[in-house]
Formats: sequence, structure tokens, C-alpha cells
Amino acid sequence: MSALSTRINNLSESATIKMAKLGRELAAKGVDVISLSFGEPDFHTPEHIKEAAKQAMDKNFTYYTPVSGYPDLRKAVVAKLKNENNLDYDFSQIVVSTGAKQAIANAVLCLVNPGEEVIIPTPYWVSYSEVVKLAEGKSVFINTTVEQNFKISPEQLEAAITPNTKLFMFSSPCNPTGSVYSKDELEGLAKVFEKHPHVYILSDEIYEHINFIDKHESIAQFDYIKDRVVIINGWSKAFAMTGWRIGYTASNSEIAAACDKMQGQITSGTCSITQRAGVAAYEGGLESVLEMRAAFKKRRDIVYKLLSDVEGVKVNLPDGAFYFFPNVTSFFGKSYNGRTIKDADELSIYLLEEGHVATVGGDSFGDPSSIRISYAAAEDKLIEAVRRIKEALGKLK
Repeated sequence: MSALSTRINNLSESATIKMAKLGRELAAKGVDVISLSFGEPDFHTPEHIKEAAKQAMDKNFTYYTPVSGYPDLRKAVVAKLKNENNLDYDFSQIVVSTGAKQAIANAVLCLVNPGEEVIIPTPYWVSYSEVVKLAEGKSVFINTTVEQNFKISPEQLEAAITPNTKLFMFSSPCNPTGSVYSKDELEGLAKVFEKHPHVYILSDEIYEHINFIDKHESIAQFDYIKDRVVIINGWSKAFAMTGWRIGYTASNSEIAAACDKMQGQITSGTCSITQRAGVAAYEGGLESVLEMRAAFKKRRDIVYKLLSDVEGVKVNLPDGAFYFFPNVTSFFGKSYNGRTIKDADELSIYLLEEGHVATVGGDSFGDPSSIRISYAAAEDKLIEAVRRIKEALGKLK
């Protein structure tokens, strides 16, 4: 009999972390592996942000912080939300956490009771459904396809809502598809939520600044549902600060107080030095962010052209983030060297072992027909990676 709790035994390992681990293990054996599995910018944190962290240490910002974060950091978030998104919040409604992942967990655990339903469009970021498990909620999935650019319609949303629905959670720009909802599309969803006041909305906007079509649109802009929206955001993607571990929620005061209470029993306030770096990032302008976005757009266009030339791969042009999520069902049932591909996860393992390219199978994203490819890598690596993928797929008959 296992000594471990049912809670942890029911929890799945993160697929992205698993594939990154397998890639590192293969690389440790001397194999030249190109990793396109992690959602991590390959740029360095801008110098002015690192300098702020060094100064923070010199100024002895090395003590416990308020659970929700330093007041000036939270005020910097409020200013950002007003200046960039035209959204009004008080700093007391901002809770800074150890990464956006913790911010999501705080919100879900504070809102969802056992047995309550959480609607999640597929494909979705791997941790969404697992956090719902921890809250003992029930995930209800709305399936989308590459043909509809992986975005749900108001009709699909309406059909999924029941009296037991508590929360809707999604990301725009989306991980893993790169899809971006327009203002009109968000308004269509907001009109549905207006009719169902018992449903809260978790809007994951961590890829906000990696958007290739227009300015970012938040579903919180619609006043008639704003009080029920929990915005998730942070510094990791926009400012190449993944290792710094800092994110936040913006919500109504009741939810903010609940997240503060939850966090106070788990981690307390996030790293003091990271918070000083966060202030510098938000007060230092978007020059470095725009440079990174331009580089990502160029890479997207390169990879899209290359993937479009791979026979059997069905791919759309994503409008944001730094992922492709191509449909690979045409390879299911095909074989090479006595190995038959049954699903996307197995194809992902095959591409790692045969092509030495690390991707992530779509099953953990709620779509077993596809794989996720991150293009957060240098252009020469991306070109070589797609060449290897094409070659490996070509061996399957």
C-alpha cells in the first residue's frame, strides 16, 4: 500500500518538464539534441533589470516581504494595467506570487469547491486541468480544431455552462497554440458570461506582449463582467525572467484577499530581490520587449514556411506566443524500424529518439492529435530542427 496521498497519486507529471528532462538525459549521453519543448524565451534578462536586483541586495532587500508583494511593485502593476490595458485596479487587488503558475493555483483553489465544474477550451496549458484536480473540481472541456484556429465560439461556451459551472479558464495569446482572441471575439464570450453571473473567468495573459496582430485585448475590459475576471500575468515571457519566478493576479477585492490568505499558508511573499527587479522591469519601458517580439515574429514566419512544406503536417499561422501546434494524425499507424506510432505522445518520443528534437505530445494539452513545437530558439537551430523533423517523419511508412 502506497504511503502517498490519493491527491498526489492522481496528479500527472508536467509533460513539458518530462520532455525537457528526457532531452537533457539524451544530451548527457553525447547526442546533439535540439530542445523545442520548453516555453522559455532564449533571451537574457535585460541589463537594467539585473542591475536593479544587484542594487536590491546591496540595499539589503533581503527580508520577508508582505505576502501580496511590496506596495510599490503592486502599484507598478496597477499603473501598467491602466496605461497598457485601460483597466482600473487598486493596488490592494493585486497579489504577487512566485510565478504565474502559483497565481493560477491560488485563484483556482480559492474559487473552486469539490465537484464544481471548470470549463477549459482545448488545447490548454498542461497545468490547468491538474490544478482543477487539486481543487477537487471537475474539468469540462470544449474541443477546438486547427481549422477554427483553436478558438471557441460563444455557442460552444453557452452549451458548456451548467448550474454547476464555477469557473472558465483560458489563455490569450494561448499556450500551446499561439491563438489570440480579438476584441470582438472576447466580447462574444463576455455576452455569454453576462447571462450567467455564477461563472467566474480566469484570463491567463502571460503572453500578452508576444502578439503579432494588434494590441493585446483583455476580457476584463468589459465592465459588466470585470468583477468576475481574475487576470493572470507576470514578467517571465515578456521580460525573459522565467527563472526569477514572479507573477500576479488582478481581481476583485474578495478574491485578492483570499489569494493573500492562501499564499500566506504556502509560500508567503515571493523573493524580495525578484520583486525589486519586477519594479525596474515595469518602470523601464518596453524597448527590450518589442525587440524580443520582433525576433519571435521573424522566427514564427521561418518555422511556418518550413513546417508547411512537411508532408502530412497540418499547421496554421499562430498570432501570438511562441508555439506551433500542428496536427500530426496522418502519421498515426505508420511505422519505422519495427516501431509503430499510435498517438502524438509516441510521435514526440519518436522525434526525440530518431530526430533528436524535443517536442511535446498534445495529449497533456487536451488534444492527442497534435504536438507542441516551441520556436523560442535561435534561427539556425530552428531551421535544423525542422529539417530533422521532416527527415524523421519521412521514414515513417
